[in-house]
Amino acid sequence: MDRIQAMQVFTRVAEAGSFVRAAETLSLPSSTVTSTIKNLEKYLKVRLLNRTTRRVSLTPEGLQYLAQCREILSLIEHSESSLAASVKRPQGRLRVDMPGGIAQFIVMPKLKDFYRHYPDIYLMIGVSDRQVDLVQEGVDCVIRTSELNDSSLVARPLGRFRWITCASPDYLNEYGIPETPEELLKHRAIHYFSASTRRVNELHFVRGNETRSVAVNGNAAVNETGLYIKMCLEGFGLAQLAENIVSEHLQKGALVEVLADWQPPSVPVTLLYPHQRFLSPTVRAFTEWMTDIL
Repeated sequence: MDRIQAMQVFTRVAEAGSFVRAAETLSLPSSTVTSTIKNLEKYLKVRLLNRTTRRVSLTPEGLQYLAQCREILSLIEHSESSLAASVKRPQGRLRVDMPGGIAQFIVMPKLKDFYRHYPDIYLMIGVSDRQVDLVQEGVDCVIRTSELNDSSLVARPLGRFRWITCASPDYLNEYGIPETPEELLKHRAIHYFSASTRRVNELHFVRGNETRSVAVNGNAAVNETGLYIKMCLEGFGLAQLAENIVSEHLQKGALVEVLADWQPPSVPVTLLYPHQRFLSPTVRAFTEWMTDIL
């Protein structure tokens, strides 16, 4: 029995609370995971997990063994990471979850540059705005663009997005250029909704210490950034977007910024990963690369 692999399998089962979920995140057959745990318990001569039809839970001995396994695996990973760092060739699978706008308009245009620097990393990009259970879903890190309230993860700030209010020239020719937030009552907006959105029809503004929230009429709401931009380009209404996501459209004149004195609040961009003693080389490489491009 490979005891290191057995420790890794046991740790994943304990954290996921399920043999099936652990097998999925480890890319192993469920039968292999089950037999590995049985052999480990037989070798240690102690029961590590209580099984039920719905979930597995740790015995007191299992809880003690889990803490020891984490310590041992962390030291092993650190030893391997030190060697990988010495030759500057991080390698292996890296699963990252991020919003669609960042994936499509920031990461994708520069992805070839990432692989020029890190050709041995197998990057798995998941696109969503939902809250992700990193451990149970086998996700190494996530990128989020909002204020954080989850202290169970390590947060690495990547920067802040400057947001702007913009519209197409055709829309502005028809509805005019607003000079103040109050004038937006005569305008239309494309509404954006997500799991964290409160009121989808409100546009938010800041000028110095002043803040404004204006409900603007519209006839459509979307929850995907690419479609949101497309509708703005087609003249369906005003939109509020991160400037660097639409910078090319602004440079070409396909979109025009309005209300420059009343900008939407800037948004923090943060990379999150689980607490661990040593940060893996792949996560470290991706974090540094994202910091550079942002």
